[in-house]
Amino acid sequence: MTAAPDTNRALWSLSATELTAGVRALEISPVEVVDAVLDRIADVDDTLAAYCTLVPEQARVRAGALADRLARGADPGPLTGLPLGVKDLISTAGIRTTSGSPAYADFVPDEDDIVVERSLAAGAVVVGKTNASEFGYSATGHNPLFPTTRNPWNTALTPGGSSAGSAAAVAAGLAPVALGSDGGGSVRVPAAHCGLVGFKASMGRVPVWPGCRDERLPGVSGWESLEHIGPLTRTVADTALMMSVLAGPDPRDRHSVPCADVDWTAAAPPADVTGLRVAYSADLGYLAVDPEVRRVVGDAVRVLERDLGCRVEAADPGWPDPGEAFAALIAADTDLTGMRRLIDVHGERMSPHLVAMMRRPWTAEQFTDANLVRKAVVNRMARFMSAYDVLVTPTTAVPAFPVDIQGPTVIDGRAVPDTAWTGFTFPQNLTGQPAISVPAGTTRDGLPVGLQITGRHLADADVLRLAAAFERAAPWADRWPAP
Repeated sequence: MTAAPDTNRALWSLSATELTAGVRALEISPVEVVDAVLDRIADVDDTLAAYCTLVPEQARVRAGALADRLARGADPGPLTGLPLGVKDLISTAGIRTTSGSPAYADFVPDEDDIVVERSLAAGAVVVGKTNASEFGYSATGHNPLFPTTRNPWNTALTPGGSSAGSAAAVAAGLAPVALGSDGGGSVRVPAAHCGLVGFKASMGRVPVWPGCRDERLPGVSGWESLEHIGPLTRTVADTALMMSVLAGPDPRDRHSVPCADVDWTAAAPPADVTGLRVAYSADLGYLAVDPEVRRVVGDAVRVLERDLGCRVEAADPGWPDPGEAFAALIAADTDLTGMRRLIDVHGERMSPHLVAMMRRPWTAEQFTDANLVRKAVVNRMARFMSAYDVLVTPTTAVPAFPVDIQGPTVIDGRAVPDTAWTGFTFPQNLTGQPAISVPAGTTRDGLPVGLQITGRHLADADVLRLAAAFERAAPWADRWPAP
């Protein structure tokens, strides 16, 4: 049973499970909740730039309609009255969706993405679109259209990305939950940098459409073989609540999994994980990792072993760094012809790293070689996971860094590409396995660090179960960045 909300706390600070319980019990009005979140946005977001498009009047009208339905005895759904931020790469009917690009600065979709459709059907209230890097081709929070999104824990630093605005919004109380997309870590990376729970379910658990699949929209139609959509939340229970609504097959996504074998809300309550077989890799055998990240994640792993009774073994999956192959797979999933036409028109205003990637003279061999690397990673991971229930790693190789760069080029004294810091997250997009980032603790400078838990193929419940147990042993949700 969900506890009654604490009426002594500000409504914007309540968890999603607390808010929905209070609204459905008629203890809180959806109008009060939406007004509290909109007021919080007005107070804070000029500094953070989490939102790029707000729809306050639409949100208030919907909240009022939900309040009327509740007063008549109706149950509008498990997310009734829940304010929701939606990443600007995810389609929202009638609400501008720019993908962070000048090419789509005025684009207004005529249909919702499936995840938005399902959230609305469950009673959620969209309050606005959250900022993202251009087309999601960066793990940071800047694009050519809008002010750069900043990390609530230190506004000189990035919140991570590409679901930057979604993470900043939830971390600062500008939404209890938000939707993000994850083609290489874009839910888990900002969750780690902002002290949140970020979940990428097994590929196909959450259907994706029309994003990645509308051939009419270059840029928007990319990443099909890699993309996932998932929630950013403050607690594992909130993640399970969202997954109970978002998950399930849909014929519009040919990759969606035609089964409903996970009871999401049952997987979230803390359970006994004694004896769970945990592989721990501090660096996957090849990544440069910041010493503070190593320290914080190492302490978290000791909690798994000492306090939770897991059987932890240091082990690496054993593949060489697939970073170059991942870049080629992104390009292979992209409408290069369409994107190059957009660049011909808008290129001077588009992100330089994106333009360079689209103009690169890719070869067929690079794409086919990348596919073979992907197969090797998938096969190696399947063999590796046969001996373990989960693989635990850091989520990112570094804590949050300054907002004006793509990533550090030196980590722990090693020269690295500016994308190397995301090396823990994209392998799960190659394999499609479930993975979650949960707050592991903070650096000595007070910056959040994420612990990533990866499960076996389709073993999403194991991932949530361990995440909930760790959350109970090392609680975090009551920590907030300074106002």
